[in-house]
Amino acid sequence: MKNLFAGAVLAAGLLPLAAPAAPASATVKLTVDTRAETGPMTPLWAWFGYDEPNYTTTPNGKKLLSELADLSPVPVYVRAHNLMTSGDGSHALKWGSTGMYSEDADGKPVYNWKIVDAIFDAYVERGMKPLAQIGFMPEALSPKPQPYQHQWKPGVRYEEIMTGWAYPPKDYARWSELIYQWVRHCVERYGQQEVESWYWEVWNEPDGHYLIAPDRRQAYLKMYDHAADAVKRALPTARFGGPHTAVAADFMEEFLQHALHGTNYATGKRGSPLDFVAWHAKGAPKVVDGVVRMGMDTHFRNLDRGFAMVARYPELKGIPVIIGESDPEGCAACGMQTNPENAYRNGTLYASYTAASVARLYDLADRRGTNLIGAVNWSFLFEDQPWFAGYRDLATNGVDKPVLNVFRMLGMMRGSRLKVGGDRAYDADRIQREGVRGERTDIDALASRSGREVAVLVWNYHDDDIIDAGSPVEVALTGIPAKSGSVRHYRIDQEHGNSYAEWKRMGSPASPTAAQVAQLQKASGLAQLAEPSTVDVRDGVATLKMQLPRQAVSLLVLSY
Repeated sequence: MKNLFAGAVLAAGLLPLAAPAAPASATVKLTVDTRAETGPMTPLWAWFGYDEPNYTTTPNGKKLLSELADLSPVPVYVRAHNLMTSGDGSHALKWGSTGMYSEDADGKPVYNWKIVDAIFDAYVERGMKPLAQIGFMPEALSPKPQPYQHQWKPGVRYEEIMTGWAYPPKDYARWSELIYQWVRHCVERYGQQEVESWYWEVWNEPDGHYLIAPDRRQAYLKMYDHAADAVKRALPTARFGGPHTAVAADFMEEFLQHALHGTNYATGKRGSPLDFVAWHAKGAPKVVDGVVRMGMDTHFRNLDRGFAMVARYPELKGIPVIIGESDPEGCAACGMQTNPENAYRNGTLYASYTAASVARLYDLADRRGTNLIGAVNWSFLFEDQPWFAGYRDLATNGVDKPVLNVFRMLGMMRGSRLKVGGDRAYDADRIQREGVRGERTDIDALASRSGREVAVLVWNYHDDDIIDAGSPVEVALTGIPAKSGSVRHYRIDQEHGNSYAEWKRMGSPASPTAAQVAQLQKASGLAQLAEPSTVDVRDGVATLKMQLPRQAVSLLVLSY
């Protein structure tokens, strides 16, 4: 039996188009100057997030967390919603709960850390760290608690998620005390030094569908001040910031002015604690003539607006910046059956988009002189869903998707970033203005060096979901102080590191057999294109050649 989602997408004509054979393309020549460092290879990508915190402790969730921890050279930060939401810990789309707060018959607070401890334990045991979100409102503290748990599902208006959890507290003293007790409990359980390495925040996208109040701005500023005060009273050295707005616009501007110069709602003093600035940036894919077209230009404009805003404030010079959600679009739980523009998520378009966009994060931040430390990829997994249903996730039913292999590649890049030049059709500025829509695709690279090892991430990306043979590519690495080197070549394409392509070759089974699942697991890992080889270095130059299909991503690792 074939998967119904695959059939629906095929009927809509939204599978990647295979372009007809084209004349041989001219060779794209890129250069990497191994002596020209452009900045540290900060693992901006080693941040992940999701709405449903209770997926953390499922077998698939623990497996994926372990994979994320293993692929990163530094601790991975994890941001999850619903850590304070009331409930029994059951999961659903865009829902989760820990039941950490209730009140007894006499109205006295009752704290229960069992579920949230299990979530944080799963992180800390793997060397991961929370980007701990104070949200959402416990039922007993909501001024309008009913209805409390939403019944949202894909295809339903997004606003339907806004129920009793989305209000400011009816009692700020009790809410503040809950936050204080939670932070103190974390210090007691994990140790002060560990908790000092976390980041704390309050709420999510208060400028959007996550806060119900007559004046959202005033409500959020008051919540922020009380939450920051509670966290800092519990642990003065804790790191607290925000505002995690959906976009960098007027709401965020007012927040920054308040944090720097306004009257604090909790203390009455001037200003509010601000240890980092965070906002969200998303792209905007759509379907054009039956083909998914990505919106990387929108994504980059939303990034740059925030960088530019932070750069306008001298007081914020050097402050850590976190993109709290940085993704091709805005709804991870909206699959391709209800949102056909999200059909990009299963295969190599998502992988090549991720490579091309993560690489440009460095350029966008550097251009504005901002201190970007992380960009949260808002994707994890969804339990109890059909195989390859087009959710924005890193794995489906326990099998890794191609996009996860991009992060495995990035995890092998260490040390310093290097200058890349040559025949480059696009840069961050051009993509921000017009996307990647020209006749030429975006073939470019991100390079790093650590000791006597150089790593070069090369991609072939275009906004339109079309697959063809691509172009020949030559990468010249200059400044190599050796006569030869050993090269490893890792690849994501239709034949390598691609469980989705393997699943389609099986006939898109709705219920794969155990043998098929094992085959999918094997196909899902990061693959080498060929056995390691030796390359000659002539006059300090090592030249690496390959054919790079459209939507393919390669990682070249030269050791000398």
